Amino acid sequence: MGKTNIGLLGSGFIANIHAESYSRFVPEARVAAVYGRDSAHVGAFAKSHGIPKAYGDIDALLAGEDIDIVDMCLPNYLHHGAVMKAIKAGKHVIIEKPLCLTLEEADEMIDAAKKAGVLLMYAEELCFAPKYERVRALVEAGAVGKVYQLKQSEKHNGPHSPWFYNKETSGGGVVMDMGCHALTWFDWMNKGAKPVSVYADMKTVMHGDITECDDSTLMIVEYDNGVTCLAEDSWAKHGGMDDRIEVYGTKGVTYADLFRGNSALTYSLDGYDYAMEKAGASQGWTFTVFEEAFNQGYPQELAHFVSCVREGKTPIVTAEDGRKTLAVIYGAYESVRTGAKVKLPFAAKVKYPLQIWKG
Repeated sequence: MGKTNIGLLGSGFIANIHAESYSRFVPEARVAAVYGRDSAHVGAFAKSHGIPKAYGDIDALLAGEDIDIVDMCLPNYLHHGAVMKAIKAGKHVIIEKPLCLTLEEADEMIDAAKKAGVLLMYAEELCFAPKYERVRALVEAGAVGKVYQLKQSEKHNGPHSPWFYNKETSGGGVVMDMGCHALTWFDWMNKGAKPVSVYADMKTVMHGDITECDDSTLMIVEYDNGVTCLAEDSWAKHGGMDDRIEVYGTKGVTYADLFRGNSALTYSLDGYDYAMEKAGASQGWTFTVFEEAFNQGYPQELAHFVSCVREGKTPIVTAEDGRKTLAVIYGAYESVRTGAKVKLPFAAKVKYPLQIWKG
C-alpha cells in the first residue's frame, strides 16, 4: 500500500503542528495539498513544509487532488461547511476541536459521514498525550482504587488569532477553545459513564476590551458512575501554557503536568527564540519545552487516525465524542445564565453556544 494522501485545510498555528507531525512522525502519510484563505500565506506555508500544492479554494483541492483524508484545521465557524464538502467528495475527515458551532451542525455532519461510509474523526490530543495515557493505564490497572474525582486544567494568556475573540466565528470563549479538552478527557477516563449535570462559573477578566466571550471558566461535571469532574480553563494566565490533570481514588492519587515535566528550567538575561506555547517573553526564568507537539499527543493522534483509514479500524475518538462535548458546553453556558446546576443532556436552538448565556 502506498502513502495515504492528506489534504490539509488551514495554514495557521494548529495546521503547522499537524504538518510537522505528519512529516516527522507519520511516515505512512504525506500532505499532498493545503488550502488557505490567504494565497500568499498558504503558498509560503506549503513551501516551508514541502507540500507540493497550495490552493485558495477547497472545491478545487478536492477536485484536483487524489486525497484520502481531509484534515480540518480551520476556524470553528468554517468546520461544518468544509466538512460537508469533504464528505460529499467521499473523503475521510480529521477535525480539530471543537467539532462545530451547534448540535444541529454536529448531527448533520455525523449523519452525512455515516451515509457516505467515511470516518469522521475528532482530534482530541489529550486522549493520546503519552503522559496522560500513562495515567489512564495506571487508573485502569487499579493503582489508585475506585476513582471519585477528576480534574483537568489548561491556562494561558489568550489565543494566537483574533477570530477566537469573535463570538460569531468562535462560538464562545475559553470554554469552546480549551474547556472542550477537559470534557472529552473526562469522557475518556469515565469509559461508558454518562455526564448527568454541569454547573459552571464564567467571567471575562482580562480581554473585556476586545471580546464578550468568557476568558476564565470553571465547570463541575457529574457522571452517573459517581465521579465528579472539575475543569479549569483560562485565557487570563500569564507565563505560558499550563496543562495538568489530577486523578483521585480510594487507594491513591496521580498527578501529571503536560509541559513542566518535559522541559528544561532556564534562566536568561536577554531571552531566546522560543520557550513554550504562549510564553511571550523568554527573559528570566522559563520552562524551555522539548518536543512540544509529541508530548501533547498530536503525532500519535494523527498516526492513529491514518491507521484507521488504512486498516479499517474504528477511531478511539469520534465525532460522536465531539458532539457529547459540545452538548455539555451548551449546558455550561445555561448554568452560567441561570446560576444553577443544569441536568444533562441539554439542548437549545442557537447560532453558537455563547448565545445561550449572552443572548
